[in-house]
Amino acid sequence: MSGHSKWSTIKHQKARTDAKRGKVFTKLIRDLMTAARQGGGNINDNSSLRLAVESARKLNMPKDTMERAIKRGTGEIEGADYVEKVYEGYAPHGVAVIVKTLTDNGTRTVTNVRTAFNKNGGNMGNDGSVAWMFEEKGVIIYPQKIGEEDAVMEAAIEAGADDFEPEGEIYKILTSVTDFGIVRDAMQEKYGDAVEADLSYIPTQTQPITTVEQAESVLKLVAALDDDDDVQDVIINMDTPEEVTAQLAG
Repeated sequence: MSGHSKWSTIKHQKARTDAKRGKVFTKLIRDLMTAARQGGGNINDNSSLRLAVESARKLNMPKDTMERAIKRGTGEIEGADYVEKVYEGYAPHGVAVIVKTLTDNGTRTVTNVRTAFNKNGGNMGNDGSVAWMFEEKGVIIYPQKIGEEDAVMEAAIEAGADDFEPEGEIYKILTSVTDFGIVRDAMQEKYGDAVEADLSYIPTQTQPITTVEQAESVLKLVAALDDDDDVQDVIINMDTPEEVTAQLAG
């Protein structure tokens, strides 16, 4: 597990946690509100909102719930104003951590994030303390069953992608922040909905972790951070051997 750890063990664990705690609707509602606030409430003119609506539909969110979230985002009805904030720090064993949040109460969120770091062997850092080990990129994930590798790679590169990486049962397409929307829309038109499409942070430097015990101590912090409703994503630069990754995902 290296730079793609976000899409393997972490995503697997995150999906189980979200489903177990019923958090996923809360996060989707915030995504809908934020997308509508930033780009308007028309899904035909707002690709970010269209993607959020599609994600909500996949999880059977009621139509009226989606509509209320969108109207709160556009200001048609009163609702909380959510702000994106990124926090940084270190997990045990020197693993760098980026925490993406979406909150209507910054004081609450920073307190909860700091507490999670402190209680799980980590250290919360200042802005820039670990960001230099990551690069913000657009990340688009498709299952490999959509098509042959060469054809999908050609489509991605023609759409403007920076990189294309087959990993396990997925294709991971990387874009610049600027070109993310263009590439996402082109791939969606050709191959349908992506498994995931979002801006994220890709490690440019990784921290080797060689034992399951060490990796589990890192993932304990990740789980504690992700357990907070305000946390949208947790990205780490942990690099583990394949046999350790297999045990973690098992």
